Amino acid sequence: MDEITTGLRGVVTAVVGIEDTAIAFGSGDVEVLATPRVVAMVEAAALAALGDRLAISSTSVGTHIDLRHLAPSLIGAVVTASAEVTAVERRTITFSVEAHAGDVVVADGTHTRVVVRREGFGS
Repeated sequence: MDEITTGLRGVVTAVVGIEDTAIAFGSGDVEVLATPRVVAMVEAAALAALGDRLAISSTSVGTHIDLRHLAPSLIGAVVTASAEVTAVERRTITFSVEAHAGDVVVADGTHTRVVVRREGFGS
């Protein structure tokens, strides 16, 4: 594993579409950004923070997420998710995560990933 240090940051941005809504995910009955989609966005931001720092034989897998979904985002809203490495302990990497739509905090929380060997994982 290459150098993974606190302060590394990743960002992803998406425009909320009908496929991102609570109705589409089956997690609610309103046309707003679904919590499972927010989770996927902050996980993608965490992956972006790691970039190409992991050895090709390794990957990281999500093991924990603690997320508060604080505000709705309507179809057409531009939502930006970010993740910053706050702790590294051996193979375990902890992130502070947030999602924003403009100045509005859509979600915040923490996310943990563990570095694993690709070969043999899941078998």
